[in-house]
Amino acid sequence: MIIQNELIEPYVIDGHATRKILGMGGTLMMVEVVFKKGGIGTVHSHDNHEQISYIAKGCFEVTVGGETKVLRTGDSFYAGYHVPHGVVALEDSVIVDVFNPVREDFLEAHKL
Repeated sequence: MIIQNELIEPYVIDGHATRKILGMGGTLMMVEVVFKKGGIGTVHSHDNHEQISYIAKGCFEVTVGGETKVLRTGDSFYAGYHVPHGVVALEDSVIVDVFNPVREDFLEAHKL
């Protein structure tokens, strides 16, 4: 599967964030989330998914498992099963999330 980012229609999460599914196959899914400054990825956890996130652009306050740090372009974090995690965009920013397994809820929301 080859994906060209500019051809993907962004899914509007809320007034501060949009999401694009950049790729999936087997048990993996990669998603790009673009946040405006002040956008929040509310602290939550996954019962059935592991997540690795890479800060592709900008700066986030990131909370994982009760620890909070400021992460910038090139930084990353891992949130395993049941680990609470969330982000706050400190400036206009982009994060790339990789999930295992595929997020069926995202497929339904994106109508894929």
